[in-house]
Amino acid sequence: MIIYVDVFSGASGDMLLGALLDAGLTEPALREVLARLPVGGYDLAVRREKRGALIGTRAEVHLAAAEHHHRRLADIEKIIAGASLPGRAAEWATAIFRRLAEAEAKVHGTTPAEVHFHEVGAVDSIVDIVGVAAGLAILGVERLEASPLPMGSGYVETAHGRLPVPAPAVVELARGVPTRECPEPGELVTPTGAATIVTLAERFGPMPPMVVEAVGYGAGSRQGERVPNLLRVILGRPVAEADAAEADEVWQLEANLDDASGETLGAAAQALFAAGALDVWLTPATMKKGRPGVVLGCLADEAALEAVEAAVFRGTTTFGLRRWRVRRTKLAREHREVATAFGPVRIKVGRRGGRVVTAMPEYEDCLHLAEAKGLAFREVYEAARSAWAARAEGSETRRAKSNEAGGAGE
Repeated sequence: MIIYVDVFSGASGDMLLGALLDAGLTEPALREVLARLPVGGYDLAVRREKRGALIGTRAEVHLAAAEHHHRRLADIEKIIAGASLPGRAAEWATAIFRRLAEAEAKVHGTTPAEVHFHEVGAVDSIVDIVGVAAGLAILGVERLEASPLPMGSGYVETAHGRLPVPAPAVVELARGVPTRECPEPGELVTPTGAATIVTLAERFGPMPPMVVEAVGYGAGSRQGERVPNLLRVILGRPVAEADAAEADEVWQLEANLDDASGETLGAAAQALFAAGALDVWLTPATMKKGRPGVVLGCLADEAALEAVEAAVFRGTTTFGLRRWRVRRTKLAREHREVATAFGPVRIKVGRRGGRVVTAMPEYEDCLHLAEAKGLAFREVYEAARSAWAARAEGSETRRAKSNEAGGAGE
């Protein structure tokens, strides 16, 4: 099972817990797990509430008395270890608190072991984090992905006094994680929410290919002025590998160039390929003041994005580039090898829905054989195409005979 956490308005521990309950985590199952915690003095209220035009589940912890425990990491780890949590819940919850301790230690100039968690060490936050970890385990979640985290604005009152938003611990937790603007003012992502998502998410970006099975909305404490104060989770099964091979998402980058020579453009294109670009192209264009120029475009996956961007700035004189996510529909690819009179050549085979749509000899293989044998490129290329066509025809003939034989026995 895969879960996508859509942080379109904000995230906190109680919003995550409410979203899981809204998506199918049963309240009795959650309460049974929470009862194992050696923690008391609280009541968990679960109810449906509207935020704007949408409705979600609000999970709110009410303390029986004022709770001011300033627990350290070792105290919380002991609580988690003694609770006999399901699946990987104990591992996940411990990792979340450790990640949060590291962030708080960095912000306040101490060590993770010495951090006093204040609000995060209170009963309600322990319930939220452990509840979310246990809920994911109960729902059978094996992979978590999330959208970029929205950063709020303004100030928030904490045990450390008035702090800017996003809170320092949230900024520290967001290192290396995509963030975005949000029109909603105030604190949108709490340290607990950030620590949970950042620790468990294997990827940040658009919703992954999946077969949706459940959707849940977790309500926050506020209504939301411009955006409903909700967090959405989407649960489902990963798309089969064969289907996923026919579609993916990549980055498209473009830069306008009006002062580059042909040699510079050629070298830049090669540098982009070397940096990991999936494709590179040059399009003639008319720039400002009627000057002729070129639009340098390329595609790159998430892993190569940073290196490709660096190659654009290093290899051209552009002061900026544009980038956006694009969805590709593509053929599932595989390589087959055919024998020719000049040597073996790989054939790149493209399939859609399991059927062969196209098959083309690999350029580099044909070029290498042509140079080695002193032949024209087209001779090797055509020989490889003929060899593949003969193999495909033979396969089709064998399939037809097999079908005939099967039909004769009926």
